[in-house]
Amino acid sequence: MRFVNFAEQNIDPIDKEFTEDVIEGDPRQKVWPHFVGANGQFKSGMWDSTAGVFRGPMNNQIEFCHILEGEARIETSDGTTRTVKAGDSFVMDNGLQPIWHVGAYVRKHYVILSLD
Repeated sequence: MRFVNFAEQNIDPIDKEFTEDVIEGDPRQKVWPHFVGANGQFKSGMWDSTAGVFRGPMNNQIEFCHILEGEARIETSDGTTRTVKAGDSFVMDNGLQPIWHVGAYVRKHYVILSLD
């Protein structure tokens, strides 16, 4: 059993490789994996992205997000578009196929439950 305080950790960011999901621009993403547990099925940390348009498929996972900085517009396959900004929290359910439109920068805390 562990108690993990993100502020007490000195995590080096990992550059995320996601070129197959890029639709427009040259977005750069980083992930700070603060916690991985339950045999890798539960993850939490921080993520950020620079400007661009990209897919963020929720295949075999559910993700809770809390936006820390910036904003993004998220499109879903049913035609709904939502703008999320600093202070907003939301869940992306398994099977959702969102397209993220980041105008400048966005940073979030995430909690992911893998369903594999």
